[in-house]
Amino acid sequence: MPARSKDLPAGTHISYQVAAEDCTGCGDCVEACPIHDKSNVSRRAVNMAPIEPLRAQERDNFAFFLRLPEFDRSLIKHGTIPGSVLLDPLFEFSGACAGCGETPYIRLATQLYGDRMLVANATGCSSIYGGNLPSTPYTVNGAGRGPAWSNSLFEDNAEFGLGMRLAADQLMGYAQQLVREMATEIGGDLADALVTADQRKEAGIVDRRQRVGLLLDKLASSRHPRAQPLASVAEWLIRRSVWIIGGDGWAYDIGFGGLDHVLALPYDVNILVLHTEVYSNTGGQTSKATPLGAVAKFSAGGKAAAKKDLAKLASNYSHAYVATVAYGAKDVHTLRVFHEAESFDGPSLIVAYSPCIAHGYDMLYNLRQQDMAVKSGHWPLFRFDPWLAETGANPFKLDSAAPSQPIKAFMESETRFAMLARSHPEAAQQFMEQAQQDAERRFRTYQEMAQRPADEPKKEA
Repeated sequence: MPARSKDLPAGTHISYQVAAEDCTGCGDCVEACPIHDKSNVSRRAVNMAPIEPLRAQERDNFAFFLRLPEFDRSLIKHGTIPGSVLLDPLFEFSGACAGCGETPYIRLATQLYGDRMLVANATGCSSIYGGNLPSTPYTVNGAGRGPAWSNSLFEDNAEFGLGMRLAADQLMGYAQQLVREMATEIGGDLADALVTADQRKEAGIVDRRQRVGLLLDKLASSRHPRAQPLASVAEWLIRRSVWIIGGDGWAYDIGFGGLDHVLALPYDVNILVLHTEVYSNTGGQTSKATPLGAVAKFSAGGKAAAKKDLAKLASNYSHAYVATVAYGAKDVHTLRVFHEAESFDGPSLIVAYSPCIAHGYDMLYNLRQQDMAVKSGHWPLFRFDPWLAETGANPFKLDSAAPSQPIKAFMESETRFAMLARSHPEAAQQFMEQAQQDAERRFRTYQEMAQRPADEPKKEA
């Protein structure tokens, strides 16, 4: 069909193709589809149907679809939803639970930065579907580039990812040193660009790859004693995007000490916390991210304490970029946060709301629940961007409106809360009232932080 988006070049046609044999049947794509048949509003641009009558036909269609050339990344607006969805995902067919709320965030990261990603993955759901050997959902693009992935233990994943950053920086520094030593033979302009040109955006990465190609051509015929050592590390002149990924069981509990240590340092790492509010992979045990009143293993009577506010704690480090996201509530906001976090020269933390089957509802309604979580105040959205402080602006931005729904509606829609009303009705009522008060208090706190003057004078002791 002709593409109607102004974000795509004129004359562009677009086709969406389902991998029918890999579809898990969650229905989230249908639920998310905004396009309805005007003559039959129950029919959308994509619809669920029995697989058997379509399997052979769609297998052939998908094979044809894969042979189509990829869209030129330089012609795509990476900062818009219509543009970003055209980027080649380098994470596919993960085998995660149907409707999993974690995988869309990883998929998005690989679409934006996958051809240069180094991934340190904490043990948990994301390491199981991320490394379900002998296969893996991480793949390569047409040029053969894709994420380099490795799994670490719960307790040291943040440090493991920091090691990747330090190694990449060391190799880049060594390559730059060799470029300087060979500047005369390489050519002054090329040598200078290989050392100083910016690589924070996609265009800079493309330019750097072209320059590295020119460098390798020159080195192939060079007899300089440093030519071979430089050729062996030339690829490290291209900036690597380091991602430290794991669930809230790792980030809030077992690996929190290491995570805090990495956030306290100035190194350029991106931390993605897939926030399911429970130890999902090991059967649904309570974690410090489990909300008040939720029933989980080891909290059969409802969790009696409020959850840790990891994002707010991290924002106390004035040099770290911090944000909370929920793609089902605000997809454009989620995309913006990923771009801001990756481009930030320092530690960044994205805490991503990730619905899970342990929440106790049909995952067909994944997007609806994310929206309810935000609108009820259960999951407020904010960004803390230190770059704003450097310009004299308040670095804290509250991106969600005041709660417009009672938190009771959100809690009653999920079994993890609703089941307590049957087993312990008095406790359930008490937790619900406390959760409402906590949501209102949390929003007021965030609102005060967002309204605070940028250069507020320090109060004298």
